[in-house]
Amino acid sequence: MRVLQAMAGAAHGGAETYFVDMVTALHRAGLDQKVVIRTNPERAAILREAGIEPYELPFGGLLDMVSRSRLGRIIAYYKPDIVQSWMNRATRFVSSPPGAEGFVHVGWLGGYYKLSNYHVCGHLVGVTPDIRSHQVAGGLSDDCAHYIPPFARAETAPAVPRRSLATPDGAPLFLGLGRLHEKKAFDILIKAAALIPAAYLWIAGDGPLEGALVELIEELNVADRVKLLGWRDDREALFAAADYCVMPSRFEPFGTVMIEAWAQNVPLIAAAAVGPSGLIEDGDTGLLVPVDDVDALAGAMRILIADPILRARLVAAARKEFDARFTESAVVAQYLDLYESILKPCGPSN
Repeated sequence: MRVLQAMAGAAHGGAETYFVDMVTALHRAGLDQKVVIRTNPERAAILREAGIEPYELPFGGLLDMVSRSRLGRIIAYYKPDIVQSWMNRATRFVSSPPGAEGFVHVGWLGGYYKLSNYHVCGHLVGVTPDIRSHQVAGGLSDDCAHYIPPFARAETAPAVPRRSLATPDGAPLFLGLGRLHEKKAFDILIKAAALIPAAYLWIAGDGPLEGALVELIEELNVADRVKLLGWRDDREALFAAADYCVMPSRFEPFGTVMIEAWAQNVPLIAAAAVGPSGLIEDGDTGLLVPVDDVDALAGAMRILIADPILRARLVAAARKEFDARFTESAVVAQYLDLYESILKPCGPSN
């Protein structure tokens, strides 16, 4: 069985990071793959280090016939049984590359994307049961809509030295990770941290709201305690340095940060967006707070600081959930089973 994986995403992002993790995990499992990515030297270097030589294409706008033609030649030469396209842009380019045919097309959805962008796919994979239901509600037959969650790596790394980021060793340290976008609600997290004078906060990520968040930090006079770290590839080291993880998102279809915290044995607070609220048992595997509620978030942060017994209980229950459902081996097995099962025709429901 041969599988071509295509990702035409942005330079940085959670889906893009997970794509690299997933194809390298499948490579370790022995799957015969070709990987095609949007030109990105950093991502290509990571894949090469894992033993995967990627093809890099521009994956530009609608008139980019060069990428379409080159992708067609790659598919025609490799003759994959399955092509999996990750998100909208890659799916569009896979839909009609010249000279390529005879494969089963699988689309990947990390959110509630418009299904019209995936009408060319015979099968769709969603990262939550609700996203799978979204696919079926949109007209895909039940046996062609699939749920496979992301996984997180449980490997550890030496902690980022706190003093390298002007953070005292004994201070309560909260960690936020994600794109600096309105959906991620890091403004709410910064305001909550401002209400807890003893707390320090690191936020790792980049995005369009960086300038606005810098202004907010200055306005609240918390620049000594709140640090924007930019995009980081050393998440395990950041988790090792942190005491707590916070995922304050206004909108979060799944929330890979959640299972990363579970894997790294770091207690988690999350806003009750659709993804986290469907997976976190409040008071058991994490603490849930209302979306956009600064006071409730600050209150949950204070609770974790003050209650080591609760922290230990949250970590133990979350790790049990992670080990049962979100390990690399569990998710890789689901993908391999899926690939074996879908090499047959499938189409829309009646």
